[in-house]
Amino acid sequence: MKFTFTKYIVLICLFIGISEAFSQGCIAVRSGAGVNVGGGAVLGKGQWNAATNFRYFHSYKHFRGKHEETERVENGTEVINDSYFLDFLVAYGISDRLSVNFVLPFVNHARSSMYEHGGNPPNGLGDRHFTYSSGLADIRFGASYWLLDPASHAGSNISLGLGMKLPSGNYRAKGKFYNQGPNRDQVITSGLDQSIQPGDGGVGITFESQAYHNISEKLVVSALLYYMVNPREKYSTTNFRGSASELSVSDQYAARLGALYVTSVQGLGLYGGARLEGVPASDLIGGDEGFRRPGYIVSLEPGVNYGVGNMAFSLTVPIAVDRARVQNFSDKQRTKETGELVNGDAAFADYLINFGFTYRFGMARHTVDVNDFTGSQN
Repeated sequence: MKFTFTKYIVLICLFIGISEAFSQGCIAVRSGAGVNVGGGAVLGKGQWNAATNFRYFHSYKHFRGKHEETERVENGTEVINDSYFLDFLVAYGISDRLSVNFVLPFVNHARSSMYEHGGNPPNGLGDRHFTYSSGLADIRFGASYWLLDPASHAGSNISLGLGMKLPSGNYRAKGKFYNQGPNRDQVITSGLDQSIQPGDGGVGITFESQAYHNISEKLVVSALLYYMVNPREKYSTTNFRGSASELSVSDQYAARLGALYVTSVQGLGLYGGARLEGVPASDLIGGDEGFRRPGYIVSLEPGVNYGVGNMAFSLTVPIAVDRARVQNFSDKQRTKETGELVNGDAAFADYLINFGFTYRFGMARHTVDVNDFTGSQN
């Protein structure tokens, strides 16, 4: 049975869902991992993509290593982050193989806790309050290049991408913290937690590779590898007590593997895959000092994609199946000094809601048989 699409609309749907976000809790994986993918997928010379991506997660489950500390939720002492991300992307095809892109990201975070506002019970006050941050995050731009000529390799291809992240987001944002001071009766304004800072303070260099292969007329597999190097080691700020604090400017990594099945409904595809995202304990360049919450999230990722004309929509909901907060630099130092295992904790989300939209222009709209897309012969 034959279906009609705007040329390569399936590939656009494949990559739009991964193009922006890797971030699901106190593990501060910033939005933007894989940015070149959504912006540069199969763009021809002179073609443009305009895209937007919205994401949301609610993190509250605490892990120390791979062990979930269920008592935090049971006792009501969990740290809760509600985070919203909205990115705007523009990409342009310099040639059929080379494209460039620019992303303007915005964030909104709400964080509630007891330990930052007088302490957790029984020794603390058990008083829960909120801190907030919002605004422009770290701007990204980059380029990607298809290694094979798309004109003769429509069924399979692989690309390499190189990009840069600028420290445009506020990485010293402040908020109000209650029940501070010796008598726990003061309200102070001080630096927010690292996980809700709009920026990370570093100039990052991103490397990525993406690939796809048509298994059949109805099935396309895709893969993504991504790593961001943050050469800056750390920066100084203040913590919720008003004391001096040093935060790490961490590297980030991500990977995705999945498949899109083209249904009998025109333009509709079903996606299924897995993804990995995280912050390493040690960076490739620079030192490892400064506070960070390293760790990773492995998720299963169901989704649905729809393409019509020059437009594509994508909705994916990655569901976490494996989470871990690994040792950071200070944890390892204290473990070495004391001979006892020290491992900090972090809060994670159960799932991420990720909705994307892209519009291609600078090309004549036309429909093609899916066999043309897959490169198969009648």
